Amino acid sequence: TDPIPGVLTGRDHPELLRMHPSHGHDQTIVNGVSRIGYMKGGNAALWNDEDMAAMFVRKALDFIRRTAGRPFFLFLATHDIHVPRLPSARFRGESGMGPRGDAIVQFDWTVGEILAALERQGVSRNTLVILTSDNGPVVDDGYKDEAVELLGDHKPAGPLRGGKYSNFEAGTRVPFIVWWPGRVRPGVSDALVSQVDLIASLSALVGVSLPSGAAPDSFNVLAALIGQSKKGRDFLPVNASVVSLRYGSWKYIPPSNRPAYNKNTNTELGNAPEPQLYDLSSDIGERNNLASRQPELVKKLQQKLDEILRSPQTRP
Repeated sequence: TDPIPGVLTGRDHPELLRMHPSHGHDQTIVNGVSRIGYMKGGNAALWNDEDMAAMFVRKALDFIRRTAGRPFFLFLATHDIHVPRLPSARFRGESGMGPRGDAIVQFDWTVGEILAALERQGVSRNTLVILTSDNGPVVDDGYKDEAVELLGDHKPAGPLRGGKYSNFEAGTRVPFIVWWPGRVRPGVSDALVSQVDLIASLSALVGVSLPSGAAPDSFNVLAALIGQSKKGRDFLPVNASVVSLRYGSWKYIPPSNRPAYNKNTNTELGNAPEPQLYDLSSDIGERNNLASRQPELVKKLQQKLDEILRSPQTRP
């Protein structure tokens, strides 16, 4: 899209910014920060990043109170650690790790407020809470906020390879915590599930049938989510810069001539001209490419991937 006449951008007016972009993020200025994209609206359409967490929590707590013990569904999409990281003044300086660390502290507060509200309402034991993320970690995702400089020797992805935007596990494997004190026992599950599966799984939980043709690639993995089964999906297509495929503990990344590295975010993208096959049960860091030793499995997984891409999957 093109710039909007009369709307100032960070690219043309860096002197107006209180947080400067490191790459991209130099378009329309809102709240002293230049953004991705061009936008325009009245004063009511503008926002203050520092107020977002408190506003979201306030709205969520009001909604929980208004349910008065009735069944409810709440989707809270926090902004906290997404760029630009501009936490409220009450959390500024709390972590000693700059805006990124302070935003994580703010996110922890957000989660705590919701769980405390469930406790006050007396519904915590009978409420399913799922905490998850939309992608793996990235440190510099567009703004100069000292996240890289203050990181030290901490590795946000742990032993995983890659990061946000990557075909490797650090890009596509995300935090996924299920909390339901009345039904789910503490523990760790290796079941293969996708956020897409929440549609079919939660529909099954509340006894609602999905309309014909709705969410054809969503599978009912409720038993795995609540710890009644160790088995989730058999196959899971995963989309980053290409569509790769999980099959049990196997991870297949098809050949690609796309870039192997994102220099802006310092991330390996997992693209290579040859097929890649990893056994995640023994190689979670995806360092040992077994494709040349397992040609039949590579062929099988490529055929399955082609089949999935040709048409939506059908729920069992």
